Amino acid sequence: MTVSKMSWRPQYRSSKFRHVFGKAATKESCYDGVPITRSVQDNNFCTVNPRFLAVITECAGGGAFLVLSLHHTGKVDPHHPRVSGHRGNVLDIKWNPFNDYCIASCSEDTTVKVWEIPPHGVLKTLTVAWKELQGHSRRVGLIEWHPTAKNILFSTGYDYQVMIWNLDCPEQVIKNPVRTISHHTDVVLSMSFNTDGSLLATSCKDRKVRLMEARSGNILQETNSKAHKASKVLILGNVKMLLTTGTSRWNERQIALWDQDDLSVPLLEENLDGSSGVLFPFYDPDTHMLYIAGKGDGNMRYYEISSEKPYIHYLTEYRSNLPQKGMGVMPKRGLDVNSCEVFRFYKLVTIKSLIEPLSMIVPRRSESYQEDIYPMTAGNKPAVTAEEWLSGVNKGPVLMSLKPGSQLAESYSETKAAESSLDPGRPQSRPGMLAIIQDERGAKESREDSGITEDALSRTSVSNGEDLALCSPPRTESELRLKFHKQQEEIRRLRELVGQRDVRIKQLELEIKNMKNSQSQSSL
Repeated sequence: MTVSKMSWRPQYRSSKFRHVFGKAATKESCYDGVPITRSVQDNNFCTVNPRFLAVITECAGGGAFLVLSLHHTGKVDPHHPRVSGHRGNVLDIKWNPFNDYCIASCSEDTTVKVWEIPPHGVLKTLTVAWKELQGHSRRVGLIEWHPTAKNILFSTGYDYQVMIWNLDCPEQVIKNPVRTISHHTDVVLSMSFNTDGSLLATSCKDRKVRLMEARSGNILQETNSKAHKASKVLILGNVKMLLTTGTSRWNERQIALWDQDDLSVPLLEENLDGSSGVLFPFYDPDTHMLYIAGKGDGNMRYYEISSEKPYIHYLTEYRSNLPQKGMGVMPKRGLDVNSCEVFRFYKLVTIKSLIEPLSMIVPRRSESYQEDIYPMTAGNKPAVTAEEWLSGVNKGPVLMSLKPGSQLAESYSETKAAESSLDPGRPQSRPGMLAIIQDERGAKESREDSGITEDALSRTSVSNGEDLALCSPPRTESELRLKFHKQQEEIRRLRELVGQRDVRIKQLELEIKNMKNSQSQSSL
């Protein structure tokens, strides 16, 4: 009889995110009556930033999408103005990561258009784009902004080409991309960048996943697996791995993990179920959490990624009876850190014409800022210009803190450092305190940076979902009034809290006095 040696190693993993749970928004906080597109394209159809939500809508004649203020919840006016400059159905939309007022769209009319959204939202239908990109010969199905370079946009269409566009040019219509990547033999299904944007991964209908240099298009690695048909690919930048979602040889939905330096054999394959909807992967590099949402599913699985075996650790899943058609994701700088929110989805529910916010929350007893779950994260400032990136410069993202109030201190210190070298003859890409003071006195900014007004650029610094209270000094009378009311509300809340504490102190003093009296009477 052999005696096995008992192992004292625990059978569970210690993790801060073991108990993350999904919390759907109340009906009042949802967007109701949105005519979501019926397109069968396997895209998310929705994109979000801390100020606006944009969703592709169903319309007759041409293509359009809706841009709503993030706080414009409840019933949406069926006649709400739209962005409708395309002649064919809109297939994909993406917000510029460095400008909350700039959005790109692509369409069946073979064009890509870049739009400038007014500061107060779309008050009348927009038909004239800031830039129009003409280069594809067939419909354009997918667009992606470069994660660190300013005004660099990637697009791919049914002509099997991936095109790189530089928007830093004076022309309104751009007909020639700076580079065209022609390695694909079929339709490109997804694109993903690594952290500094030097590598681009693509999944293609020809069953191959390609890893290439983003700037030159030179292929570095290529999969050739017959057992896994990939539909979506994601570069997990900080662990140097690729994740693909797709189907197995037996048509079961499957996720696969690959070594970034060797795509010949997957590190891990895991079958999920037998459903037919495409799996959308979402990765949070700050928490190493992976979310898998299936098209047409009501549930969402989430995992934790590690660089050691078994690499993927299943946490739990969020269940709902409302099927999703697509998902929008809020950037980290738009999350509510006071409620320990680590990720937020905007779920498109076609059967109810509903957009439902879904928050992923780490349960904590304290309501104060939790530094251990909010490391420095990618901010809304580009690391390099378009010319620098095209000339060969690679830089990681400019990081920011999510701690409330930190953005104001950072912007002030940056302004002080820049004032000594301020060149009045050159347009400034970041607003200084001098410009803010001039704005408060009523002067209007007329300088432009790459064709988009500096006034719009200055409004992109939003922190933790607070519209203007904690981010930048007020620049108009309405913003000043809004900030004043928020401060008054905070003062009122603090006064109530102090009053409650005073009452409690008096109660305790009375109890102590009563105890002393009772003790003195008992001693007598």
